[in-house]
Amino acid sequence: MRLCIGQIDYANCFPLFSALQRNFDCSSYRFVKGTPSALNLKLLSGDIDLCPSSSIAYARSAETLRLIPDLSISSLGPVKSVKLFSRVPIENLDLAPIGLTVESETSVALLKIIFQKFYRHSNEFVPVIIDGSFALGSTCPAVLVIGDMALKWNVKFPALYQYDLGELWFSRTGLPFVFALWMIRDEVCRDMPEEAARIRGNLLAAKRIAVATLEELVSEGTEYDWMGKEALLDYWKMISYDLTPWHLDGVKTFFRFAREIGILEKEPAIRFL
Repeated sequence: MRLCIGQIDYANCFPLFSALQRNFDCSSYRFVKGTPSALNLKLLSGDIDLCPSSSIAYARSAETLRLIPDLSISSLGPVKSVKLFSRVPIENLDLAPIGLTVESETSVALLKIIFQKFYRHSNEFVPVIIDGSFALGSTCPAVLVIGDMALKWNVKFPALYQYDLGELWFSRTGLPFVFALWMIRDEVCRDMPEEAARIRGNLLAAKRIAVATLEELVSEGTEYDWMGKEALLDYWKMISYDLTPWHLDGVKTFFRFAREIGILEKEPAIRFL
């Protein structure tokens, strides 16, 4: 039986997946690409066995999942690819309807925490499809955009106010923000312990290779030529793929804030593979 691995097809995941697939025997793995929110659903339904998944998804289903140690997709300040784009300053957005990407649950939860706890705003949040035809207007004067689309908007809309959610979080808490955790289903740990241990080892080794070879990888990521090699390398260097005790403090603070504003009913226990 092959392990089914969810693969987020964003620039921030390219280094690790490229290192994994180039340096290790992946014949016993099957990769399924998707957005974070889509892979969250597949992981919880059992359609995939493990993936880097939205942190909030773990909080909601911690009883069926385990975390793979020492792995995350995090920011230690600005992240560049999770941004609120606005026609007006964020201080003026109280009571305004805010457009939300449908691709990420954790970024949506983070934005709600920032608005409610940091700015004391009260807002209506409206899911929207972010594509080439989307334009900010009076209905939604601000919108949350993530992933490669956010990286493109950074350049495409320089006149808009841009608020980096990783930077806003770090400035208020002094903690990393963990956007994604590597999660594996409990039943895989129970029924396929050797395979679970092997993928854990491969992923940790792939992380070390990826971080050490970013300059080489940037020349291979031709699908991101629109960004420019220097900008892409700078972006990758801003991402943390670790999960240290400091990162876990950020995770636990995020879960606590999410409970305090009603996103979560309770704070989950942290369980590792």
